[in-house]
Formats: sequence, C-alpha cells, structure tokens
Amino acid sequence: MNLDESYELGYVVKTHGLRGQVVAELDVDNPADYLGVQEVYLERPVGSGKLYRFGVERLSPQNGTRVLLKLQGVDRIEDAELLRGLKLFRPLEALPELEDDQFYFHDVVGFAVVDANLGRLGTVEAFYEMPEQDLLAMRYQGQEVLIPVVDALIQHADEDARELHVTLPEGLLEVYLTPPSRERDEPDEA
Repeated sequence: MNLDESYELGYVVKTHGLRGQVVAELDVDNPADYLGVQEVYLERPVGSGKLYRFGVERLSPQNGTRVLLKLQGVDRIEDAELLRGLKLFRPLEALPELEDDQFYFHDVVGFAVVDANLGRLGTVEAFYEMPEQDLLAMRYQGQEVLIPVVDALIQHADEDARELHVTLPEGLLEVYLTPPSRERDEPDEA
C-alpha cells in the first residue's frame, strides 16, 4: 500500500508504560468506530512515503480522540519510542460509509464548485484542516479562495456530475479579488 491508497488516521503522541504501548491521537469524529481495527500502517522514515504494516494487538479509548495502542512486535519502551510522532494510516477502502449528504475531502478534490447564485466558479484544489475549522481551497479568476467547510455554506456533492454545490455569503469572492489598499493616511502638510 502507498500513500495515495491510504488516509491518515492519526499519529503517535508518546509512549505509555514499559511494554511497547503508545498513546495515539486519532483524527476522526468518533474513535469508537475504530476500536476493532486489525492493522495500521506507519510511514517510516517520516516523509519517505514508505508505509509499513503493523497488526494491532489492542486499541482502547482514553479521553477525547486519544487511544491507547499496542502494535504487534513492539514490546519494549525502546521500540515504542521509535514510533513517537509517526503518522498512522489506513487503506482508503477501509473508510466508513458516510450518510448521503456527507463526503470525504479527498473525494471532491477536482470537483467543480457551483454556487447557488453565481453558478460554476472554479475547481476544488485542496482542503486545509485548521484548528478552528476546515477550509476548502478553490481557484477563482487566478486567485486562491478559501471557503469555510460548514453546513451553511457547503450544500452537497454530486458525484456523477463531479460538482460541489455551495451557497457563498455575499462579498466572500470580493475579499479575494479586491487588491489591498496601499494608501496610507498621511497628515495634512501646513
């Protein structure tokens, strides 16, 4: 399996105890959906794109999106320490099914963005996962436009037409298209 065939599940935060357990932060809405995971993949070394399969001996919830993880073959704290900071991956085909109006970000990259009032605007280029909220990046008239990923703005994805339907607030596009004012308030000369 390679990175293009996988999604990032989370990352290893720290070791836990002396017998190879680690604490992992999962980047998911509901960690309980992943308690039965049988395997994960880790990228080693970081940035290499090389994924290595590890069987999961035990995965149990801690608090929030943190879990206690025991991988097969990692039996000592020294082995677990080598995993600190590594990202955890799963195969794309293992993603849980979503409800009708939901979509995974990677599924709509390349879709046309269609506004309810303005029609076809541009193409979804990327998503940025920010601490406050996720942002959709679209190219519009040569500018990158960021759209907050919230239910009030993102209506639905039409997989057959490869379109993402949105309702943008008035003035959002103008924020990106209007050049910043370079004029400075200068005091009147006497």
